[in-house]
This record gives sequence, C-alpha cells and structure tokens, in this order.
Amino acid sequence: MGKIQLNPGTMLNPVPVVLVSCGRDAEANLITVAWTGIINSDPPYTYVSVRKERHSHEILSKEKEFVINLTTKDLLYATDFCGVKSGASMDKFKEAGLTKEPASIVGCPMVAESPVTLECKVFDVQEFPTHDMFLAEIVAVHAREELMDEKGKLRLDRAGLICFNHGEYMAVGDEVLGGFGFSVMKPATKARRQKEQSKR
Repeated sequence: MGKIQLNPGTMLNPVPVVLVSCGRDAEANLITVAWTGIINSDPPYTYVSVRKERHSHEILSKEKEFVINLTTKDLLYATDFCGVKSGASMDKFKEAGLTKEPASIVGCPMVAESPVTLECKVFDVQEFPTHDMFLAEIVAVHAREELMDEKGKLRLDRAGLICFNHGEYMAVGDEVLGGFGFSVMKPATKARRQKEQSKR
C-alpha cells in the first residue's frame, strides 16, 4: 500500500504529555504541555514550548523556572483539565484536585501525585511565530520510592504513564520490545537480559 501526501503539520506522534508547574505561592499554576523533550545529556537540558497567549507563558517569562511532572492514567482528568482551563481566574491545583509539594531548588511547586518530577531552570528562550521555547537545565529529579527496583533502577514501566497521540491521550504500554543496543547484543548478554525481564 502506498502513502498519501498530507499538508505540512505537527504530525510527529506520539509525544510526551506532562503537567508543567510554574509560579510561586499564590501565583502557582499548571499547564499541560505536549511539546517537550530532551535536548542535551550532560548537562541535562530540556524544553517546553508554550503558546504566547497562555497565562503560564507570562509566568515562565518572569520566573525563568518550572517543574515537569510526568503524567499517568490516574492523572488523566487533571492533565486534560489543566490543558483546557486557564489559571488566570482559578487555582488549577485546587480545581484539579492536585497537591502542591515544595521543590528542592526551584521556587515553584511540584505535583505530589506525579511519579517523577524534574526541576528546571530556564537559560534561554527561543521565540517562534506561535510558541516560545523555554530551554532549561534539569537541576533536580524526584521519583517515587516504589518505582525503584532492588538494584536502584527507576522502573517507569510501573508508573502507568500516558502520552499524547494526534489529539488523544494514550497509555504507554509496559511490553518491552528491546533494550538499547539489542540489535548488536552478544548472545550471552541477550540471554541474561531475557532472564531478567522474565522476573519482572
């Protein structure tokens, strides 16, 4: 079967969907962001792209810091709610039933219900026609204790994460299809990895 040509558009899917917390004290706000990712390993750099007219854009521009809170099936309602409602006239933490948790470095709160949170400090802003990209260094990471296995590995497959796929929220599956480098793995290493995965 062939392909048909579509109009140019933002068709890179699926993408992460996260709750971004920003602002301090009474100004603390949440915004749902699907345009985020990693841009450097060491130091760890990330970004969020936010529409210029969003209430959080003004806060991010002023405070130059934010927290990326990974989202789960249990946070699905709150994730959608915080993406369609404005924090200009409400406390989205309260309305979405989420708990503010103090961060260790940045001044804005983390979402206590999120399994993994990344504290971020903005070092640059790239302006584009519809969105501005806030580039930031990840200065601290927090993960729930129950997601750590006996070897100290973070098991995100146990978190029930969700993603955004062309306008719809979808569950991230826990089926392991292969690990990094599996295509060139030695037979003995592959057998050991398969044995470890069967114990999960």
